[in-house]
Amino acid sequence: MDIILVILGLICCIVGLFGSFLPALPGPPISWLGLLFLYLTNYVENNYWVLGITLLLTVIISILDYVIPAKGAKKFGGTKYGIWGTNIGLVIGLFFPPIGFIIGLFVGAFIGELIYNFEDKKGALKAATGAFLGFLVSSFMKFMLCLSFLILFLIVSIKNLSW
Repeated sequence: MDIILVILGLICCIVGLFGSFLPALPGPPISWLGLLFLYLTNYVENNYWVLGITLLLTVIISILDYVIPAKGAKKFGGTKYGIWGTNIGLVIGLFFPPIGFIIGLFVGAFIGELIYNFEDKKGALKAATGAFLGFLVSSFMKFMLCLSFLILFLIVSIKNLSW
């Protein structure tokens, strides 16, 4: 059972890393679940401080994931239409790797802003830039957190597991 938990934990940490960029997967919670699986094994002593602090970081980053792109778009004059366009463009862009999701979110935000106000193309471009920058900042934070969880998982598992 312990080996299954370790394998599931590693899979969760890796999937969480990808989820830091993909909007359909909540990256940090999945990565944290991987850490939890590791600490549920008999090989690793429960450390509630580590689990508690990493859970707190996961909650904070998950909340900021919704706040930062919206604030970035609003700071540059964006509306809810631009934010919806960003999300839709991001999902459509996933079908055109490797750069499709970046172009998709920018174009989606731009089109969303044009739907809101077709006359203001300059404002739509500015809002799309804000949404894009907000997404990049948010994704970078999630990626760094998920990467640190994966590194923590590997260090703890190598240190404690006897293969």
